[in-house]
Amino acid sequence: MKGTYLGEFEEVVLLAVAIRTKDAYGASVVNEIELQMGRSVNLGAVHTALHRLEEKGLVTSQMGGVTAERGGRSKRLYVVTITGLKAIEEIRQLRNQMWDTIPKIAWS
Repeated sequence: MKGTYLGEFEEVVLLAVAIRTKDAYGASVVNEIELQMGRSVNLGAVHTALHRLEEKGLVTSQMGGVTAERGGRSKRLYVVTITGLKAIEEIRQLRNQMWDTIPKIAWS
C-alpha cells in the first residue's frame, strides 16, 4: 500500500465494505458506518469514497441483480480486493504500534 494514502473517511468506508461482505452498496455502507460509529454520513460522500477506493484498487464493483424494492434498478456491489485487505491490515498494525508506544505515564 506504500504510496497510496487513505484518509480517515476512506478507511472507514473500506472497513464498512469489508464488514458488509457480498452486500456492500452505497446505502448499506452508509447504514454500517452509522451503526458502527454512531455518526451520520452523506450517501454522496460514500459514493465518492467508493469511487476513489476503486481507483486505488482497494475495492472492485459490479452491478447486482434487479430488485423490486429499487423499482427494477440494480445495485452496484463492492468487494474488498486482496490489496484492500492488505491495506486494512497495514493500517491496523500501524495504529496498534502507535497505541503501544504511548508512554504508560500518559494514562495515569
